[in-house]
Amino acid sequence: MAHEYDISVADGVTSPIPEDEICSDCDLVLREEGVARDCMVSISVVDDDRIRSLNDEWRGRDAATDVISLECERPDDPDLAPGEPCELGDIVLAPTYIASQSARFDTTPGDEFRLLLVHGMLHLLGYDHVREEDAVVMEAREDELLGMLPLDARIAPVHVTRHRVGVDE
Repeated sequence: MAHEYDISVADGVTSPIPEDEICSDCDLVLREEGVARDCMVSISVVDDDRIRSLNDEWRGRDAATDVISLECERPDDPDLAPGEPCELGDIVLAPTYIASQSARFDTTPGDEFRLLLVHGMLHLLGYDHVREEDAVVMEAREDELLGMLPLDARIAPVHVTRHRVGVDE
């Protein structure tokens, strides 16, 4: 697979993990999810003001958050021509917000960023956590995928309440 990632880091913002790791982490999610089509993903690393604005615009919530995922196409969409890459969507991450919440969850800023990158990728692939039973499935998958990534430290399993809509998503 030759997935394509358009990564942008806003001026004055620092990503807690390097761009090559962002790409390899996303590659792992797509591979482990059995995606057999080349995909394109836009990943933006922004400040809290920008993610707050996007959260208000797209979700009607005037508050900063950790990650926002905006799905475009699904890899199994029958309308995509054979061999045509899938425009999977956009993931926006706010590392300052993520770092501040990492202390609450006893993770490093880098590991919390990795978790939220995986979380965002799973959203683009159709996972959700609005209903509790869906949250259990999504977060178990997050735990599995995180276990395959090089981490700074061991991450405790993700619990349903952690990324419930309206809490920290």
